Amino acid sequence: MTDVRHLVCPHCHKVNRVPADKLSSGGNCGACKQPLWPDQVLELTEQTFATHTGRSDLPVLVDFWASWCGPCKMMAPQFEQAAKAWRGKVRFAKLNTEQAPGPAGQFAIRSIPTLILFQNGREVARQSGAMNQAQISQWLQAQGIR
Repeated sequence: MTDVRHLVCPHCHKVNRVPADKLSSGGNCGACKQPLWPDQVLELTEQTFATHTGRSDLPVLVDFWASWCGPCKMMAPQFEQAAKAWRGKVRFAKLNTEQAPGPAGQFAIRSIPTLILFQNGREVARQSGAMNQAQISQWLQAQGIR
């Protein structure tokens, strides 16, 4: 029997069943036919946050940020690069704390940027402060992600 993982589509937010050995090769959503791994980091909203963090079998790394935050802007390209390096292993997403105060409040975000790693809908690790691509990768590895 094939090992299957659930992956939420970044476009229509439907849950897809993907063979584990095909996760990094891309593929398209069964519902909307859009790529399951677009080139840009997923932008979450209050409406899509719980679906993506709770329904995906892959870990989801969320960058809690704001448009006025200098360190957030400095970290953004590093986060994008790390997302490409971890494609198929970790879903990278961003949540603007000004536009989505609900999840930011629910997870008691006190400083930004803050990265939270979710697995099966639960927070498993948190790191505040800007990081570069290498630091993000080292941090993920320290959390047991390979």
